[in-house]
Amino acid sequence: MRENDMLEKEEIFSKVLRAGRRTYFFDVRATKADDYYITITESKKFTEEDGSFHFKKHKIYLYKEDFTAFSEILEDMTSYVLNHKGEEVISERHQKDFKKEYTSDKTNEDIIPSTSSFTDIEFDDI
Repeated sequence: MRENDMLEKEEIFSKVLRAGRRTYFFDVRATKADDYYITITESKKFTEEDGSFHFKKHKIYLYKEDFTAFSEILEDMTSYVLNHKGEEVISERHQKDFKKEYTSDKTNEDIIPSTSSFTDIEFDDI
């Protein structure tokens, strides 16, 4: 088999999701028996102090016999997160202009985040 034929066989169907420093590659590939499976690759860019960079990659192989269970668990996990935390991203790492606001109590031992930026929500709003 020619090299081009091998490349065509490996790149059956692909999609890319760019998410900040991470990129996710979803690829349909073929086994030697010409059955299909999916690879999900996370590629994360790391920049050094001198401006050079490198990528770290992690790959998951997902075979047809696991599609249903994988989909069900992924749906359960994503629903759980969205139901408990909503769709708003609250991680500092994802908000470049995020600034911590702290206030302290009288003992000055416990530092807690300021609630001045929170919005009161009634159950009727949900």
